[in-house]
Amino acid sequence: MDRKVILVIMDGTGYNAALSQCGYLEGAVELGQARRWKMQTALPTLSGPMYETIHTGLWPHEHGIASNEGMRASTSANVFSLARSAGKTTAAVAQEYYHRLYVDRPWDRLRSIEHHDPDTDIQHARFYSMEGYGPVNAVAPAEIDLCAQMTILAEAHQPDYLLLHTCAADTLGHTYGGTSAEYHFQVWMIDNALSRAVPTWRELGYEVMVTADHGMNADKHHGGTEDIMRDVAFYYFGDAEGPDGDTVLSQLGIAATILERMGVEPDTGMRPSFLKG
Repeated sequence: MDRKVILVIMDGTGYNAALSQCGYLEGAVELGQARRWKMQTALPTLSGPMYETIHTGLWPHEHGIASNEGMRASTSANVFSLARSAGKTTAAVAQEYYHRLYVDRPWDRLRSIEHHDPDTDIQHARFYSMEGYGPVNAVAPAEIDLCAQMTILAEAHQPDYLLLHTCAADTLGHTYGGTSAEYHFQVWMIDNALSRAVPTWRELGYEVMVTADHGMNADKHHGGTEDIMRDVAFYYFGDAEGPDGDTVLSQLGIAATILERMGVEPDTGMRPSFLKG
């Protein structure tokens, strides 16, 4: 059975921050509506490399994007390209880096935020730049607005794979630190928006996965090997069977997991799926 999948990436949200601040997600776990595992990321724990790792099932050392400064178009088989090749529809609400990775078109700051092109690996999208973010202005879209854009894309195009990537927790973490009240409040804001969106997405026929690319330390930093940088949560709303709850999942298994849920064969280089049935 082919299923439709939504993946939510809460950029910069570490494992402990998710468990302590995401009351909706944790409540769903307690009630048996969702499952949650600890997940370990690849290295280095940087955003661009992790976006590609999540979608290719490869380490940065393998797919070749090992720094944010080294961002370029993806040259590896990935969730978007394999889904499109299999006749599936893809969509995203995501930061500009995803345009660089998976849209084979120049980025136009005045036009590319609204994207519809069946000949690109991300076929439908609402991109945002966050140009100029920093301590003076977070330049972050409201979490509920991002969820609203997701819902519009889901209803208008019925994509088989739909990505939501929210950057605000990462931005607040870089500004105030990963143990700050500001960072924790933003993580909760994501959870609060998801509390209204996830039930709607489930009614639209989607399995929903929620995770993060990396965490954030108290020094307003990530990129290294600390547990607070590498440990993230992985939540799953769906009917598949997964490993025991105390199993630590690998971030590299996300790509194959998404593809198999959609009925698409993963690439031979991808690490194996962790959901079955």
